[in-house]
Amino acid sequence: MTLFGMSIETIYLILLVVSGVLTILYLLFGDVLEGIGEATGFLHPVLILAFITFFSAGGYILEKVTSLNSILIIVISAIIAAILDVLLNIFVLVPMSSAEQSLSYTEKSLEGRMGKAIITIPQNGFGEVVIESYSGMISKPAASYENTEIAGGSEVLVIEVRDGVLYVIPYKPSFT
Repeated sequence: MTLFGMSIETIYLILLVVSGVLTILYLLFGDVLEGIGEATGFLHPVLILAFITFFSAGGYILEKVTSLNSILIIVISAIIAAILDVLLNIFVLVPMSSAEQSLSYTEKSLEGRMGKAIITIPQNGFGEVVIESYSGMISKPAASYENTEIAGGSEVLVIEVRDGVLYVIPYKPSFT
């Protein structure tokens, strides 16, 4: 079958190469186009490019390997591409979008966490507290929230964070 003066295999191959190049460009410059995916909901650019890639690859392979009618090959390729696109969305894109964005933390997220004073916190001065995190240990300057001395090695509870300084109180477990 010919379309636009070219064989259908050539059109499938051109679509495959163009969608592959666009996919690579999207990987490199995808942050610029990220708003398009948010605005359109299910029509994410990755899904559109994946559909074109699956469709053209399936059509090219079926044209080369089988002797089916070209119209039937287009229908079969579209169905296969749609199924693979749905599977890609369900099993890859949706879990990735709901995954943790990074292992970083905000100072506000430190409030309410427990830590350990590694340097004694004097009554009206600063010491140092270390807090265990998923990404490692967080070490921050600390001051006593109640203006009392907190000995080094004791467990503390972060009450507030102001200007990069943790304001802590000694942690007293209520169920001991």
